Amino acid sequence: MADAPTSVWRAAVRPRMLGLLVLLLAAAAVCGRLGAWQLERAEVRGAAAEERRAAEVAEADPVPLADVLVPGASVTGEMVARKVVVTGTWEPGTLLVEGRAHDGATEGALVLTPLRVDGAGAEEQGAGAGQPGAGGQAADAHATGGTLLPVVRGWTPGTEPVADVPAGPVTVVGWLQGGEEAGAAVVDGRTDAISPAQLVHVWGAPVYTGYLVVASVEPADPADLELLAPPTRAGTGLNIQNLAYAAQWWIFGLFAVGLWWRLVRDEAAGRPPIPGDEPGEPAEGPADAASDASGDGPRDDGADPGRGVAPPEVAGATR
Repeated sequence: MADAPTSVWRAAVRPRMLGLLVLLLAAAAVCGRLGAWQLERAEVRGAAAEERRAAEVAEADPVPLADVLVPGASVTGEMVARKVVVTGTWEPGTLLVEGRAHDGATEGALVLTPLRVDGAGAEEQGAGAGQPGAGGQAADAHATGGTLLPVVRGWTPGTEPVADVPAGPVTVVGWLQGGEEAGAAVVDGRTDAISPAQLVHVWGAPVYTGYLVVASVEPADPADLELLAPPTRAGTGLNIQNLAYAAQWWIFGLFAVGLWWRLVRDEAAGRPPIPGDEPGEPAEGPADAASDASGDGPRDDGADPGRGVAPPEVAGATR
């Protein structure tokens, strides 16, 4: 007999549906746990990869700044965290970049000082001619004696002015970083962003589009500053492959729950009748089906199925 249609609620509380619910919920729980495990693996493997990359950046040999970035050229993603060396002279105009955390301390500032790079206007003018906007800025730099490179000398926990930088040429080794978007106006030697577009107006000279985070400097900096860690690239910290596996397991768990709901709806719709389900209706056997298909009606049971019909006698057929 066909199952009569019923409500979704009545279909959901039937024993077989409840049994399926328990089974599929268990499967969804297993999928969720496996997804969480893959997410943990993504974090662990991503952190390990980031530690290896940071160690490689810290131990890398520095290359000349002119081989990586020229005045007027933009800092690309491949340049970020490159270890470079540059020679120049410190210039007046040190700024405190406030609101920067370091080693868990939230109150403090970065000490930002302009470095006039040796030959950054004359020798690099030809190298930067192929870069958008590089030729004009390099020419201006040559007229003023060199382009200014913003250098983060370190971090200080206070907001008071730091010691003056030494006079004379210095050699700075550090990590390259892209410039930030413009922030609030510079007031009393304090700012909230390392923006080359703003620094041009503050320092009154052409400025590189990136800045340098000091790793070491010779002669040594007289200010007691805490050095920063190498910059990191955006998008690091998670292993993409394990993250994709986690998403797949969670999708499988949602599919298990959705499958149960689909089965409940089908159960509520009822099973359509099939031949032989209705009372009083004889089931159709193979012989009846064959007769109906041929259209000749029922066959005479007295006929011998093993004999054929004798051929008619032919008149005059005598020996």
